[in-house]
Amino acid sequence: MTQRRADIIADALEELVFTGGFNDGDRLDEIRLARQFDVSRTPIREALQRLVASGLAEQIPRRGVFIRQPGPVELMEMFETMAEIEGVCGRLAAQRISETALQDLDAANARCTAAVEAGDTDGYYRENEQFHHVVYHQAGNGFLEQEALRLHRRLKPFRRLQLRLRGRMQQSMAEHKAIVAALRAGEAERAAEALRGHVAIQGEKFHLLMSSLRDAAE
Repeated sequence: MTQRRADIIADALEELVFTGGFNDGDRLDEIRLARQFDVSRTPIREALQRLVASGLAEQIPRRGVFIRQPGPVELMEMFETMAEIEGVCGRLAAQRISETALQDLDAANARCTAAVEAGDTDGYYRENEQFHHVVYHQAGNGFLEQEALRLHRRLKPFRRLQLRLRGRMQQSMAEHKAIVAALRAGEAERAAEALRGHVAIQGEKFHLLMSSLRDAAE
């Protein structure tokens, strides 16, 4: 329960960062946030660590946790790098993926479809995360998998929120199906291109979402 509550708080803090509720360099005070969310400081600390892990905040020894908003160039570079890493994972996975893993991807896609039908963007993202983790593992390269997971965590808040754009979940679902089809066929280059494009468009959608959120806040 504590971890779930921490995730809810982290989600809320991420949205405040993106909608202008916090400015770059603002200190995140544990006591004030605990009062705001009516919780103990334990889930607040866990939520702040998630923000630090994703790069939206920085922990400075003996000073606290401070908002760190990545600039548009840094974000573009991260999404570009993530797209290439996922493409490599897809290329290798197409050659090495097991039948069991393909079934796991089908199951993840079925849960994603249920989330689309329910209009549950956060639920979709949770299943989407599992989908990508399977692909990383099936690449059969432990170092690559860890690098993919590291950058995936870094981009999590941005990848999660871009799903809120109208029609994006349905589009993402179609992309997932194309990825699985390429992996099942063992077509390495098609799998690489499908995954690369899937992540690259997430960056584009995130920038569109940020523009619409800022306009709504003004």
